[in-house]
Amino acid sequence: MNHDTDKGAAVYSPLVLTLYDGWVLGFSNRYAWECPTRQVLLPFFKLHAGRHHLDVGVGTGYYPAKAEFPNSARLTLMDLNASSLRAADLRIDRPSTRTMQHDVMTPLPVGDEGAYDAISLFYLLHCLPGNMADKARVFGHLKSKLRPSGVLYGATILGDEANHNRIGRKLMDVYNRKGIFGNRQDTREGLEQALKQHFDEVNIQLAGKVALFEARWPN
Repeated sequence: MNHDTDKGAAVYSPLVLTLYDGWVLGFSNRYAWECPTRQVLLPFFKLHAGRHHLDVGVGTGYYPAKAEFPNSARLTLMDLNASSLRAADLRIDRPSTRTMQHDVMTPLPVGDEGAYDAISLFYLLHCLPGNMADKARVFGHLKSKLRPSGVLYGATILGDEANHNRIGRKLMDVYNRKGIFGNRQDTREGLEQALKQHFDEVNIQLAGKVALFEARWPN
């Protein structure tokens, strides 16, 4: 595993996870990144959720827990951090939920090819090391798991070019210095180019300092 990838995931200890919703989904999204969770991010997650759904980078499991999946839906959670997987699985509380501990920067295990209606990546990309060209490998690893009509979608905090406010600049400095974020050079254009390496249809919209993206069917 990439050491820098480990640093981005390791911060989510059981203690940090108890504070995550209030700090990240509450305060930071509204005041630092200017992209409120309940008004913007959760509706976007629910809009594209699939009956056979893979959520990558699960945090506390907030989004799939709030997504109101039908009983017939099949949900898989993927994360490098075992504590996040346990917390999300407990929160979602669906007996059929599968968990997979895996570094998405490396090729995925064989299986589930063409199986998923939707793959979500919320607040994952800005935690990964490297620039957007490096992070494009994530899309390459995931695309074979989508059905022909499926969608890969998510949200990521953009880098310095986004012109962050005072709170955002402070958090960007701290998180990038500690290796929690790796997004200094992340731009909307870079994200679009990375997605278009692997998908035919790409749409990106900005909400505050966050890019909401969706991509369909690999080349």
